[in-house]
Amino acid sequence: MITTKAALRDCATALFQTGIEAADPYKAVLRCLTASQDRLEILLDNTGQKRNGKWPKIHLIAFGKAACPMIEAALEVIPHDRLGRAIAVTNYENLTAIDGVTVLGASHPLPDEAGYNAAKQCAAIADNAKAGELVLVLVSGGGSALIPYPINSITLPEKVRTTDLLLASGANINQINCVRKHLSQLKGGGLCRLIAPADCHALMLSDVIGDDLSTIASGPTVADETTFTQAIEILKAKNIWDAVPQGVRRVLQQGQQGLIPETPKNNDACFALACHTLIGSNRISVNAVVKTAQELGFAAILYSDTLCGEAREAAEKLVLFAKEQAEKFDKKIAIIAGGETTVTLKGNGRGGRNQEMALAFAMHAQKHGLKANWVFLSGGTDGRDGPTEAAGAIVDSGTIQRIMDANLNPADLLADNDSNTALNASHDLLITGATGTNVADVQVLLIQN
Repeated sequence: MITTKAALRDCATALFQTGIEAADPYKAVLRCLTASQDRLEILLDNTGQKRNGKWPKIHLIAFGKAACPMIEAALEVIPHDRLGRAIAVTNYENLTAIDGVTVLGASHPLPDEAGYNAAKQCAAIADNAKAGELVLVLVSGGGSALIPYPINSITLPEKVRTTDLLLASGANINQINCVRKHLSQLKGGGLCRLIAPADCHALMLSDVIGDDLSTIASGPTVADETTFTQAIEILKAKNIWDAVPQGVRRVLQQGQQGLIPETPKNNDACFALACHTLIGSNRISVNAVVKTAQELGFAAILYSDTLCGEAREAAEKLVLFAKEQAEKFDKKIAIIAGGETTVTLKGNGRGGRNQEMALAFAMHAQKHGLKANWVFLSGGTDGRDGPTEAAGAIVDSGTIQRIMDANLNPADLLADNDSNTALNASHDLLITGATGTNVADVQVLLIQN
């Protein structure tokens, strides 16, 4: 029986770690690849179906926060005599030297020149692959920013400026991707088009809620059904058409007039040689946490595996739900969620969506009188929450008092989007370091009646 708050905090942290381990990129790739004699077998889905071939050369292109462990796993399986060129592009924090692999660091979330140069090297490998060979693409979260490759007539700063304007306009991820795909040589199926006539197979670790393959890293090996016309309409609807760089407007208009090829659609010949396998996702991680909580004797409740919306509002809804559940059960309860909330920046403080949700949860728990012995953890599976060193936070019924004992006002700090300062004062920051994976966020609420 868990009786102390410290033990409850340890349990919440262990459950969060279970979610991270379920998305372990190295193990996920190993589960999908098998080499037997002269064949490589690739798992297609959880039904056990496989794709196999006698590819004479297998080239590796990995990009994203988990690129290094993913390519290391692939190298463990693929016979060395059939290994072609291999490249891994990841964020600077996750950079690891790997024998036989060109490993390059790049900036995330804002693209940089190093990422642009890395993208050109990825494109060269894809373009030089021959018919009958295989290009195994290893995709993980952050891939879109790490390999920026704008079409020749626009510059990287112009593309970044356009994305910044879209973000500030309130455009959703699908709208942003529609525009970005039409300014890129790799996104929106562009990489798959370069790989053809070689075979293509992508192993994908999803950081996208709902696991839309065309959204993960902006779908470099997946068909894009959006158009240049839609991209223009989005920029005009968000009232930023006149603000985007002139070069970007010119490219989109040329595309609309048919002077620049559209992104590849479902009927493009390159996709006849392409397959995909989803090897890890937030949903898979959340299910693993629920299962482990049940094994530990908790009444485990899946609150949501598509958690979204404003972080502080999601926190209050979860508090109210927890109060209802606490009245129903006379045993320890685990309420599990996964997804990706948002924060509307109105202040000048530091934090991230997980820290903001945790601080808001502690405040709403006090406001609504969540009386039980409880602990709430909200963390990013990549180990990074916003521009801070924390993965998120783990709070309890004493958090607000500890903040006030440090002569700080939690409400004022939350209003200033300064959850990091508040939670640092209460010693509630969750520090994991870079985890080497990224499947969005996981929330764990433990209640001991």
